[in-house]
Amino acid sequence: METRILVVEDDVEIADSLIRGLSEEGYAVEHAPDGDTARVALLDLNWDLIILDWWLPGPDGLVLLKRFRQSGGESPVLFLTARDAVSDRVRGLDGGADDYLCKPFSFEELLARVRALVRRGGHGAGGVLKYGDVRVDAIAGRAERAGKALDLTPKEQSLLVYFLRHPGQVLTRTRLYDHVWDESFDGLSNTLEVHVKELRRKLEAQNGVRLIHTLRGRGYLFGESPRGSEGAP
Repeated sequence: METRILVVEDDVEIADSLIRGLSEEGYAVEHAPDGDTARVALLDLNWDLIILDWWLPGPDGLVLLKRFRQSGGESPVLFLTARDAVSDRVRGLDGGADDYLCKPFSFEELLARVRALVRRGGHGAGGVLKYGDVRVDAIAGRAERAGKALDLTPKEQSLLVYFLRHPGQVLTRTRLYDHVWDESFDGLSNTLEVHVKELRRKLEAQNGVRLIHTLRGRGYLFGESPRGSEGAP
């Protein structure tokens, strides 16, 4: 599976550099530009690595880190900050960071630390994805809800894995086609809708609580019911 890295950084220049450099190294990179966006992204506990800036609009990095650890997140975290005092490093490490890099830094050094942390691994490296009572072992190819096995087709399982990797995020039809079907969305096919409907039916047969929500004109969201969703059970 791809190594997934979440970059939480509000500085546009630094973020662009990290995203471009890490992507060129073959990592699957997603970006959160502020604390509020990061808070949603961190609902997904299955990142292989999180690169987290300390100073952010909204909740700062230290607050986010502590909440992530308290919620059970085990992914390695590399803290980025301009604060280089020993006391600040101690606060970051005590707050749950696995490593600490002061700005400015060289990309080569950051990349070496990334490789070391990814090798060390964490929750995200095990291939087991969870949300609520839904669990998928992506390596073994097993999926279940409320402890009961789900009889999914390969494409339904791929779709569920992608949903589990992005809980609380609005996923457009184009994005789902690109990542689950590896093809462009032509705007006419209803293939996605058919698979979502069947996956939703199988999930709700085990537990009636709806997790896949349709957002009119926007796409789908996996997780708690949002405002403006259609088709409540």
